Amino acid sequence: MQPLRGTKDILPDEIQTWQSIYKIAHDILNIHNYKEVRTPIIENTDLFERSIGNFTDIVNKEMYSFNDQGERNITLRPEGTASIARAYITNKLYTQKSINRLWYLGPMFRYERPQKGRQRQFHQLGIECIGSDMPIADIEVIKLAIDILKKIECSNEYLLEINSIGNLNEREIYKLDLVKYLEKYEHEIDIDSKKRIYKNPLRILDSKNLKTQEILQNGPKLKEYLGKDSLKHFNTICNHLQYLNIKYEINNYLVRGLDYYNYTAFEIKTKNLNQQNTICGGGRYDNLIEQLGGPCIPAVGWAIGLERLIILIQKSLSQKVEQNIIYIAIHNSYKVDIIWDIIHILQEYKLGFELDLSNNNLSRQIRKANQLKAKICLIIGEHEIRDKSITIKWLQTRTQQTIRLSNFKKYIQYLKKI
Repeated sequence: MQPLRGTKDILPDEIQTWQSIYKIAHDILNIHNYKEVRTPIIENTDLFERSIGNFTDIVNKEMYSFNDQGERNITLRPEGTASIARAYITNKLYTQKSINRLWYLGPMFRYERPQKGRQRQFHQLGIECIGSDMPIADIEVIKLAIDILKKIECSNEYLLEINSIGNLNEREIYKLDLVKYLEKYEHEIDIDSKKRIYKNPLRILDSKNLKTQEILQNGPKLKEYLGKDSLKHFNTICNHLQYLNIKYEINNYLVRGLDYYNYTAFEIKTKNLNQQNTICGGGRYDNLIEQLGGPCIPAVGWAIGLERLIILIQKSLSQKVEQNIIYIAIHNSYKVDIIWDIIHILQEYKLGFELDLSNNNLSRQIRKANQLKAKICLIIGEHEIRDKSITIKWLQTRTQQTIRLSNFKKYIQYLKKI
């Protein structure tokens, strides 16, 4: 049996990296009063069609949707923001406080061609700051992404790109002129862009096709359509980023692939993963919650793709899985009641251990302890059972000593220093 294409088992020797990322995110976000939230991985398909947009690739090509036994149309969530917005409305979080800072980590699903850093079941870490239309909220979420990346030691591997995509009215005027311009080059642009001209022309700005990019260079620029409020919002963000010494580049062609964004759009890109180089993407979405039936409440957030992030940080965060420092070798498990007294003491002092379950002789058990690179082997043989004692063997130096079980707690202070 093989796993489904585009899915991957996360094995024990990889889990420590995942847990390290979770802990770093938890600790940083907790300081800033962001609260973790967990939403279902299945939602009504309508949620994503209404939020992401009917003309996006995600909705048209990539969603895992099906009818359940109740004939309800269900989708495995392809991204996290729509689910957070739905949970915010369903649970009326806006009645509890005016600003809700939320974060999540979990699996998402998209039917895409699997490649390095992109799977059909993938994981995202994301945050949403809901309730403020102030540019300082945008700055806070961007800074938090940078703080997390710095903490996991990949600060020299990425670049922040940022753009303002204005409000809905400004974009609509721009789209009309963009379509008018692109119609003259319809036979020269790439196939995907041809399909998008009348359905989702802004996505053409994100085309990787060199000829299309060359044509866009001489076309209308979105920044020329921004009004006073949009420019003020964007300039404030840029000024604060400079003050914070956060390096960034303005990318006038950055629009993101989701319909709900307005004003700020940004991505953090690594230089190491070729075209699959976006590890964090986000922006402001002031109309999404109202669009889904909730009150008119602004919000801003981002999501980090964990698979791509882990590829990036393998060298810096790939610590070897910490070996259990204590191995317990026992002569006869049918007669060793004192083993539980020893284990209780190790648990009390939070010392990692592994109990031998093989029923091999003591010599083979000690050999196994060496193979596992344990530092200490606790030996419970016939003499130790009779005398209620423990033989402690330091495997690196091959020295050993026998102590009474009643003195084991006192010996713990030495073990804690290993």
